[in-house]
Amino acid sequence: MDVIIERACGMDVHKDNITACIMTPDGKEIQTFSTKTLFLLKLIDWVKERGCTHVAMESTSVYWKPIVNLLESEEIEFLVVNAQHMKALPGRKTDVKDAEWIAQLLRHGLLKASFIPNRTQRELRELVRYRRSIIEERARQHNRIQKVLEGANIKLGSVVSDIMGVSAKDMLRAIADGEDDPEKLANFARRTMKKKKEELELALKGYVNPHQRLMLKTILTHIDFLTEQIEMLDQEIAERVTSYEEDIERLDSIPGIARRMAEQILAEIGTDVKNQFPTAAHLCSWAALVPGHNESAGKRKSTKSKKGNKYLRSALTEAAQSVRGSKNYLGALYRRTAGRKGNKRAAIVVAHAILRIAYYLLTRKEMYVDLGEDYFDKKRQESIVRHSVRRLENLGYSVTITEAS
Repeated sequence: MDVIIERACGMDVHKDNITACIMTPDGKEIQTFSTKTLFLLKLIDWVKERGCTHVAMESTSVYWKPIVNLLESEEIEFLVVNAQHMKALPGRKTDVKDAEWIAQLLRHGLLKASFIPNRTQRELRELVRYRRSIIEERARQHNRIQKVLEGANIKLGSVVSDIMGVSAKDMLRAIADGEDDPEKLANFARRTMKKKKEELELALKGYVNPHQRLMLKTILTHIDFLTEQIEMLDQEIAERVTSYEEDIERLDSIPGIARRMAEQILAEIGTDVKNQFPTAAHLCSWAALVPGHNESAGKRKSTKSKKGNKYLRSALTEAAQSVRGSKNYLGALYRRTAGRKGNKRAAIVVAHAILRIAYYLLTRKEMYVDLGEDYFDKKRQESIVRHSVRRLENLGYSVTITEAS
């Protein structure tokens, strides 16, 4: 087999050590280094001394990140590869053999690099993902408050639409501070909630134990802290995406996509979308929003989708769920699909559509134009007419169709 890269280095990366194998026309050389910064610098110096032009490694957890940062600063070309794409033949397995196998594949040009964005985007991606994890944690705390209230037989959630609204939060703080009188608690209601005062008094009559008051106070304090952290991250992320404001606005024009979601999509796929993903189909496949393809001997097996970018997939699925009742193209697509395949499949279909739309908006530099809720009806107008006539005739009616003037 032809040698494509003369001086290549393969690395088997672990938490505490890295086994590196350098292959050159003079032979191979193998060394093991600790993952502490001092030894990583020695590893990079060793790679440079041997004149290696390319370095490849498996995408093991997050252990590859420090090495990639150093290689990037030294302008050495690196490939972070999916481990499933370079499995060695079965047999005796050691770190040294793994490093040799990676170096050998790299030298013959048989490795395909995973998508590793530049450092600026990697930093933005980490911030956005961390913000999302904090938002999810805050949602868990909201659910925990509901659980504590149910344990005390306080049915506040049955009366108010949001137990973390302004009025409801004042009531919760009063309960945590020891207030038991339902009438006094109901007086915290504001604006339209004042109309539900009698219902609130009935709902706020319960038996709150001291440990439940302590839990409520602790959870509310935690929620306030998380909210402050989210606002701080919002400011930092907003500063980092100022140069991509037009792209944010384009994504924000899609139904179901708010600013935070637009920032997350941009952080995951980057701004140079056209060069990274040749077509929208490539992008959707990378996000695992397409069915799997598994066929053998003419038989189609499981169509379960492969593993992809779980952060992007979950965010788009969440956006798809939010448009299920909307009177627009995406809402109509959701309802149309849900009627035939169920809500879960419908969410994936709409998430796929949103990502395709995002790809075209970013590559064509256009704003979103909705096709309308009646898009599918217009597309299938003749079919709908025939189906409706047939159903009426089956019910015993004689139907004559004339076009309106």
